[in-house]
Amino acid sequence: MEVKAHGVMPEGTEHLMSRPPIDTESPGPIHAASTATGALAKLSSIRCVELARRCPDATALLSNLVTAIGRQKSDAPNRLFRLGGLDDAERHLIVDVLGNGEVSGVVALPDGSLAQIHESALAGLWRLRIQADTANEYVEVGTIPNLVARAATDLTSPELTIGTAPDGAMNVLPVLTEIRERALAWRPGTLSHIINFTLLPMSPVDMVFLQQTLGSGPIELISRGYGACRILATGIRNVWSVQFFNAMDSIILDTLEVGGIPTSVLAADEDFEDSAERLQKIVEAYFK
Repeated sequence: MEVKAHGVMPEGTEHLMSRPPIDTESPGPIHAASTATGALAKLSSIRCVELARRCPDATALLSNLVTAIGRQKSDAPNRLFRLGGLDDAERHLIVDVLGNGEVSGVVALPDGSLAQIHESALAGLWRLRIQADTANEYVEVGTIPNLVARAATDLTSPELTIGTAPDGAMNVLPVLTEIRERALAWRPGTLSHIINFTLLPMSPVDMVFLQQTLGSGPIELISRGYGACRILATGIRNVWSVQFFNAMDSIILDTLEVGGIPTSVLAADEDFEDSAERLQKIVEAYFK
């Protein structure tokens, strides 16, 4: 059931930074329970032996996921498991057991379709679906799905070309120069550089020219941890728009991060350990 992850290319992507905030009350593009234990009440009403007999492929997949996430490290290759081969009952069982986590989003594909991604309630376990097609649905083990990492690295431009600033511009040219220098100098393992537009005086003309110059990228993510955080890839490699919203969907902190994928959406080694332990307990309690 394990398969190789796919790559993507941006093509005709909408200008992501101009999009309205993602609905933070939505459960995300993929159906799921609210937590990894959200299905346990349902599971407890079914005899464990009967459940394992009725859903043998789902049971085997859950055991494989326990092993995979228990061995996973942040610097190790991701593991991808296909859900498309399961029947509806088994696929929904997997989705319910994994639950719904804090991070969700989309990655633009070259044919104009979207890859939907959703972190499960077990950090480090992700669900992916290509264009709402259950035949192309997967569970991936890793810090972030390969679709995101590949798009961020391969599908953005390494060159930032700065044109002539329009009339009314104030600070956009030195800001763009700083972004270009930082993006070219950044290397994996180094800290990201943050530019805070909430504190930096930028005119509306500055912000429009900044967005036009950076362009749009193929990735849009939102984290619903402590408040809502929207993360958008720009068209320039290693440059991200990171915005924080209050309960009224108003921006309270508007930043650019120059560096790798923002850490707020990445799973860490301790997440893998915790998720492996939690999933192992679920499997032992309801599928053994």
